[in-house]
Amino acid sequence: MAGKPVLHYFDGRGRMEPIRWLLAAAGVEFEEKFLKTRDDLARLRNDGSLMFDQVPMVEIDGMKLVQTKAILNYIAAKYNLCGKDLKERALIDMYTEGVWDLEIMILYYPHMPPEEKEASLATIKDKARNRYFPAYEKVLKSHGQDYLVGNRLSRADVSLVELLYHMEEMDPGVIDNFPLLKALRTRVSNLPTVKKFLQPGSQRKPFDDAKCVESAKKIFS
Repeated sequence: MAGKPVLHYFDGRGRMEPIRWLLAAAGVEFEEKFLKTRDDLARLRNDGSLMFDQVPMVEIDGMKLVQTKAILNYIAAKYNLCGKDLKERALIDMYTEGVWDLEIMILYYPHMPPEEKEASLATIKDKARNRYFPAYEKVLKSHGQDYLVGNRLSRADVSLVELLYHMEEMDPGVIDNFPLLKALRTRVSNLPTVKKFLQPGSQRKPFDDAKCVESAKKIFS
């Protein structure tokens, strides 16, 4: 067990799920210590583990890293998932940031007031189908390669495929008109490390249900 990254968060997707996906894709085993009460969060704050008093926090290589993007950047660099040079890294960062623009809307959706959900879901579907997915389809078409950048797996592919799975939960058939995205989803899903993560019983989290939302409120509200 020694040496594995330790993830500190509540037992739900939230901002930790992209970190779980990236570690899993890199073939890295990790442990999770779930926050269950406000006191659990307070203990991390009081012992100095959280630089900005916020989670997610990941213990890795003797560090206690906070801020989701910083954690993802470190993992991507450590496991060679951020391109071979500065230009590739810039493209990977750009594509990943585009994913996050939509992913953050999905992240907040289960936690929204009921009266706001219908409009939010309509916006999410519209942006996926008409803004973001056409852009990624165009990238894949432009170079005809298997992956978004450099014809090799990067964090951009992992984050995009995670997004595709999340969108399909909300809008089945959302990628039916994007054959290259469907092919990327299949390609990445069949990588042994990702395939293992997609199996039942893995550390991948289900879509946040009402119970999960309530648990998060008890910790963070």
